[in-house]
Amino acid sequence: MSAPSRPLRSHQRSLFELVAALARGEASGVADILAAVTPGGGKSLLPVIAASRLIVSGLVDRVVWVVPRDSLRLQAEEAFADPAWRSALNHSLSVRAADNSPDPSRGLAGYVTTYQAVAAAPALHLAEMRRHRTLLVVDEVHHLPALADGETGSEAAAWSSALLPLFQAARLRLLLSGTLERADGRRILWLPYRQQAGAPVPDIDAPGWAVIGYSRAEALAEKAVLPVNFGALDGEASWLEGGRTSGQARVGPHRLSGPGPSATTRPALFTALRTGFARDLLREAFFATRRLRAERRRQRGLGATEAVRGLGKLLVVAPDQASAQSYHAMIQAWMPEEQARRDVRIATSAEADAHAALAAFRLTPEPAVLVTVAMAYEGLDAPEVAVVAALTHIRSRPWLEQMIARATRVDPHAGDYADQHALVFHPDDPLFAQFRARIETEQATATRPRKRPTGAASPEPHPLARETDEGIVPLESNALGLRYAMLRPGPAVALARPEATEAAPVPPSRIERALRARVAAMVTAQAVEDEAELRSAPGAPLPHRYNAVLKRLFGNKSRAAMTVEELEAALAWLERNRLQDHLHLLEGDSRYAWSVRRRWAGMERRPG
Repeated sequence: MSAPSRPLRSHQRSLFELVAALARGEASGVADILAAVTPGGGKSLLPVIAASRLIVSGLVDRVVWVVPRDSLRLQAEEAFADPAWRSALNHSLSVRAADNSPDPSRGLAGYVTTYQAVAAAPALHLAEMRRHRTLLVVDEVHHLPALADGETGSEAAAWSSALLPLFQAARLRLLLSGTLERADGRRILWLPYRQQAGAPVPDIDAPGWAVIGYSRAEALAEKAVLPVNFGALDGEASWLEGGRTSGQARVGPHRLSGPGPSATTRPALFTALRTGFARDLLREAFFATRRLRAERRRQRGLGATEAVRGLGKLLVVAPDQASAQSYHAMIQAWMPEEQARRDVRIATSAEADAHAALAAFRLTPEPAVLVTVAMAYEGLDAPEVAVVAALTHIRSRPWLEQMIARATRVDPHAGDYADQHALVFHPDDPLFAQFRARIETEQATATRPRKRPTGAASPEPHPLARETDEGIVPLESNALGLRYAMLRPGPAVALARPEATEAAPVPPSRIERALRARVAAMVTAQAVEDEAELRSAPGAPLPHRYNAVLKRLFGNKSRAAMTVEELEAALAWLERNRLQDHLHLLEGDSRYAWSVRRRWAGMERRPG
């Protein structure tokens, strides 16, 4: 098997060599592959590398890729459809973003689904796994906790219970994650563990396992991710405790920053994210993004309204949906009305068009600002994000790593690697300072000596994960000062960055939707044309009858269940034939009763 024509990063190259060995029968003892890849390091290509070799070699028939949220399904499709990597890896496989309808692969090399979909219809997905020799890819596997005896109730436990039989039925498993630890300290489903210093740690030497790692330091050395600049904003906050607005003394003002976490850290942060401090931090991030975009326009000689890729975008991560709505309104108020509608979008689970907003933010020059809570923090592939406003209360390291990684992807449209950087604005609280210190240690990139926050080497703090702090009534807060911590790669950085990604692919599910829409339009058009001639008896309207005729003509298969090839065949048939001539297929079915009225004699002889 020849090497790909495009350069692979070290972890991608390791997987390529491993699956080549599997294909040659030289690594037959391996059934599980764990890829621990730093967020933003390029793990979405790993399933493509694995499937393209293993299916061709005959070791597996299908790939089933399970992702933690619906917004990642289309990105998985795009990874297989990317024309540059199809050429580089010499593969022609396609997968589709499937729901829980029968035959999720529709004749393709596999499908992509979500944890939630598997939990809703576990029997459907297990039957697919048993029907074909399957490569099971589980993305962000750290979301799945190992199950305790008799455990039920939590959503994560339901996911683990539904997915465990799929793990057992798969021919091979590829598990992907940016972290090998959970915020709650529990073990991760399916991973082998051993005891180290009295605590369980993943056993990377377990029999049958192959482990591929890719750290942030390695990614920086290969120029696969960007260095991070942190803008830490300090401030003061005041609040009332106990939820009482009278009869109690005001608490504060208290500084956000401090030598270590204290009793005021949580309420000060909770207050700051919902009062004036949040506005101040948001303004810093907004105007930093505006300056970046203006400078890149100037360098390229672009006009102020030209919509092009690579100018840089802002991602705002809010603590809750109410705050997200407030931040969205703030940013829009700082812009002319027409520009605000075009450039600023919000994506939360409460918004009906959230997925459309995410897609537009990822794939088009505008919008340039996206406000979200959690939908876009993990796995969002939007290399144009250059600035993050981290207005979130969560402080677990894996969560924060995923968040800052939204800005560390190299943007192929933004020029040289040396001219790009990630800028993350955040509250200067001691919990975030601990996280930042760990990132500095991992990359060994602090540019100037700076006193470490007290307790930086202490165990991971619990996340501030609640959306409300019972008994805390935020009053006011304000920003006091901004300082930058510029984290850059060390002397080991030497390799050239990978080639730019080429034209955006068209994933199978998008093709299916377009074809279904064209079929529906042609059926409706024929019904409108024939309405005056065909007088319906009581029952379904003519377009519904025509849809029923088309279904019978194509093996009683609905459009929603058709493959791309079947939809294309239906279009070709509709271009040459009239559904009116096949209404006899509905005879005897009272749901589609009909009668024919000729508008004039001789109508049988249609012109042309």
